[in-house]
Amino acid sequence: MASLNVGNLGDYLREQRRTAQLSLRQLAEAAGVSNPYLSQIERGLRKPSAEVLQQVAKALRISAETLYVRAGILDEKEREELETRAVILADPSINERQKQVLLQIYDSFRKENAAEAASGAVSEPGPGPAQASAPAPDAEEPPSS
Repeated sequence: MASLNVGNLGDYLREQRRTAQLSLRQLAEAAGVSNPYLSQIERGLRKPSAEVLQQVAKALRISAETLYVRAGILDEKEREELETRAVILADPSINERQKQVLLQIYDSFRKENAAEAASGAVSEPGPGPAQASAPAPDAEEPPSS
């Protein structure tokens, strides 16, 4: 009955619950799920919904995305993208307009890199278009006769 990654999820949840020094009953109550259901999740017998995982993550004060990855709902790259976005949006030192501009730039870089990866192009850091056409600083022009 256990599906892919559910045992791993259960072990991880149990470890996080113990780290938080919560009993199974306390975590179940804080997450709004039944004690037997949470026990079955920890033992790898049930695969919880994304909503239940979010409730458990909130009760444990951990990232819901991490639980989604452990449960096989979300892949690692998607989790990293969501966490990057969350950090930008949560930064109190920049205003909303700046946050939106940063997210637009981030999206454009991701799309550009995905397109390059799909075409098989290797993305190497190098000079930009203006720099590529300029001669090297120590290059000399050949003497004209």
